[in-house]
Amino acid sequence: MLDRSRTYGRSPRDLRPAPDDASSAHYWLMRRDLTQPLRAGTWPQSLRTVPVSAENASAVHQLLMLGTELGGGRVPAFETWLSGFENDPEFDPRLCFVVHDPFGVAAVAQCWTSSFIRNLVVHPRAQGRGVALAVLRRVFEAFAERHERQVDLKVMESNLTARRVYERAGMQYVERCELEPR
Repeated sequence: MLDRSRTYGRSPRDLRPAPDDASSAHYWLMRRDLTQPLRAGTWPQSLRTVPVSAENASAVHQLLMLGTELGGGRVPAFETWLSGFENDPEFDPRLCFVVHDPFGVAAVAQCWTSSFIRNLVVHPRAQGRGVALAVLRRVFEAFAERHERQVDLKVMESNLTARRVYERAGMQYVERCELEPR
């Protein structure tokens, strides 16, 4: 049996969790190699990207908080999160991809300058329409334009829906890690 608790020296392409691996005490580090071609895709209708701004920051933060409830992770309180764009070198407003639909903020991907997807959340009303894949393609394009060779993220092992989306986007499993107690 494959020991999924250690770092792997062989190709990440060989590493793949079993379908029933869904521990709530573990997460996966996943990676997208940006030296490989990016697949073209279509943007779902009635959606548009907008920059993060003072006008939509509260709604963006609320969606990020909803994402932690549904899929795990952590998001700081609103004021702390917002001040990060001015005080934290990992925060860059150009790396916060906000998607609007006719009802407001439908998705957000907040990335760090270290080529890491910190959070990706699609509002339940927009799920199942290819929004997550479209946002991921935009994130990959942005980091490729910055001449990055790869993009990483962490996903809860129990978040099977997100894992499937990331797999479809060409992300590979790199390492299985145990959650640190809060």
